[in-house]
Amino acid sequence: MNQRLYTVAAAPFEAARQVEILPVGHRARRLHGHSFIATIRAELPLDWAGFAGAEIELLAERLQAVIAPLDYRWLNDHLPVPTDENLARWIRARLDAPGIERVGIQSTRHQGVALDQRDHAHVWRRFRFEAAHQLPKVPTGHPCGRMHGHGFEVILHADQDLENRDMGVDFDRLGDLWKPLHTELDHACLNDLPGLDNPTSERLAAWLWQRLKPALAALSWVTVYETATAGCHYDGQHYRIWKEQTFESALCLRQAPSGDSRRRLHGHSYRIRLHLIAPLDEVLGWTVDYGEMKAKFDPIWHQLDHHRLDETAGLEDADPASLLVWMRAALSEQLPQLDRIDLEPTPGSGVVLCWGDAGPTLPI
Repeated sequence: MNQRLYTVAAAPFEAARQVEILPVGHRARRLHGHSFIATIRAELPLDWAGFAGAEIELLAERLQAVIAPLDYRWLNDHLPVPTDENLARWIRARLDAPGIERVGIQSTRHQGVALDQRDHAHVWRRFRFEAAHQLPKVPTGHPCGRMHGHGFEVILHADQDLENRDMGVDFDRLGDLWKPLHTELDHACLNDLPGLDNPTSERLAAWLWQRLKPALAALSWVTVYETATAGCHYDGQHYRIWKEQTFESALCLRQAPSGDSRRRLHGHSYRIRLHLIAPLDEVLGWTVDYGEMKAKFDPIWHQLDHHRLDETAGLEDADPASLLVWMRAALSEQLPQLDRIDLEPTPGSGVVLCWGDAGPTLPI
């Protein structure tokens, strides 16, 4: 399959706005403010940044330069209709970087928009509920076979062709759709709900999809976070799960020029996400056990955590892109369903390597 490498960067800014195209009485018509985060994902040419490993910081610098005029400003002075969608357009038009695949605006921790090359707006909003469950089909002794609980998080995604409109689905529309489901799920035992006798993340995502899709044609994905480091995405046909871990490593970038601080020995707290797509096991109700994913990644993790990456056997260089190519090869036999790896040396900024059909589709 065609392998693609994306560089991602994020930059925050503080700003106030009024969105007067919204209906009378809508709270966002009033003057208000947000701690925004702008994000960019780009497929950059080789050597764009001068040397391997410099791409992330250069892209972040370019993004920061674009949003600087917006920081601690009234956005209506720059955009007549400062919706998240129009902010993403404004940034995209001014960003000096090739291969831009997606620009995102996150206006709160719980909501945002990612705008792709086709001017499709991927609107998303995050919700939370507290519930108990147990998985009755797991092998004897599996911890998930015992009754336990989670603070579940759900993200609803809607994908729309904006057709030059100022905004897509209103975040409040997603909130209204979620309210009756929250009433049903919050402080409940999921096993007691009709259709959730085996409430895995995958089954729950499909259960939510079936209830929401008839009311929201633009619904594109339902994401279920069972924990802060594992979850499932469902689009009505495909189940995609991910498992996240961190590792603490030192490195020096050999290709950095003399005098560049990245040539010196330094380090990062890396965050990595492994994504895979697989058919649902109709008995167990999941695709792959999260614990099994972690166990298969453990040998790689032990080579990386609290080590020098530039001394890792078989690794050509310690830049993030080289690291992901090395990981893909090392995991190909243990996790054949794997089709995407995300790696962030710093929060919000890093690289994405994907080689499956749905690899880069999810906006977050």
